[in-house]
Amino acid sequence: MHYIVPFVIVLSVLVFVHEWGHYIVARLCGVRVEKFSIGFGKEIFGWTNKAGTRWKISWLPFGGYVQMFGDMDPSSAQHEDEKKKPLTAEEKKVAFYTQSVGKRSLIVFAGPAVNFIFAIFILTGLYTFVGQPYTPPIVGKLIIGSPADKAGIKPDDKILYLDDTKINRFQDMVQFVSVNLNKPVVVKLVHSIGKDKWSDKVITLHVTPALIHDTDRFGFKSERGRLGIYAPPQGSAMIKHTPGSAFIAANKDVWKITTDTLQAVWQIIDGKRSAKELGGILRIGAYAADFAQQGVVALISFAALLSVNLGLINLFPIPLLDGGHLAFYAMEKVKGKPMSERFQEYALRVGLTFILGIMLFATWNDLLQLKVFSYLKHHIF
Repeated sequence: MHYIVPFVIVLSVLVFVHEWGHYIVARLCGVRVEKFSIGFGKEIFGWTNKAGTRWKISWLPFGGYVQMFGDMDPSSAQHEDEKKKPLTAEEKKVAFYTQSVGKRSLIVFAGPAVNFIFAIFILTGLYTFVGQPYTPPIVGKLIIGSPADKAGIKPDDKILYLDDTKINRFQDMVQFVSVNLNKPVVVKLVHSIGKDKWSDKVITLHVTPALIHDTDRFGFKSERGRLGIYAPPQGSAMIKHTPGSAFIAANKDVWKITTDTLQAVWQIIDGKRSAKELGGILRIGAYAADFAQQGVVALISFAALLSVNLGLINLFPIPLLDGGHLAFYAMEKVKGKPMSERFQEYALRVGLTFILGIMLFATWNDLLQLKVFSYLKHHIF
């Protein structure tokens, strides 16, 4: 329960936010929504609102869906009965698949979009009322023989840029370097000339981060770049923002999460990063519990990270995901008519196979790195 409860709460909130995006835009477009489910499978409890939507909580809490009028299932396929029995004029007005390509695209895109908006919203609130973690981008200690040491970086230097990315916080430097594996980085800095004083002369150095293999306390493995620089001794503080500056900072962080995630995914595809870093439900659950133990601030930050990833993954052009539907609608717009049912059916099968394969692979990674099989071998078999 220590791990399950925080995970289910965080995931349920993010799934609700995602599906609410589909729901609210569908209603604004005049589409009737028949079901709004948090979870899959048999309904535990629910209610029906005045618009005829059945809101329900289902027994398997690892996802959810919105089913619109005329859909055969949550994948938005046309119901077989509707093919045999044509809809009335009134029913066509509220059916999803009779809407224009533009409206259908907007409804589908709304789910991932609201995940990004939600992340910005909660981070803006966090930075306004609690603060944003801030550590100045100053070099504390150096690891002797590290890439930073060999390149000529010195204690108390102030880092200004990594490549073309402006470094405002030490955290920015950590995030930037973490996703750069064996890739040379242009470092722009100024040397210290006294306490809280730096030279006006900008020094340019070229550093290649070392590839580090990390294993966290759960046993999950990851790869990251490391310069070999420690944070300054004053540590981190919480800097409160005005609502306006908090909104700007939240947007920057969401953009950074998005670009870093895409870069890491591409590194896995390109073979530069190990596929063992792909994690599934078990890993998310472990991290959710870990962040919950650290407090509300850490859990909110994790929820924002997960919300961005949920929105981003759903935009990948894979059949069954929102991005797959958007790809179908783009083809329909170019072609002037929907893709054939046979094409869509095979594409959905391929998409389902791919998604299930990734889920099984990620779960297998989690089980191996958590040493579940070793535990069973020694304690049961």
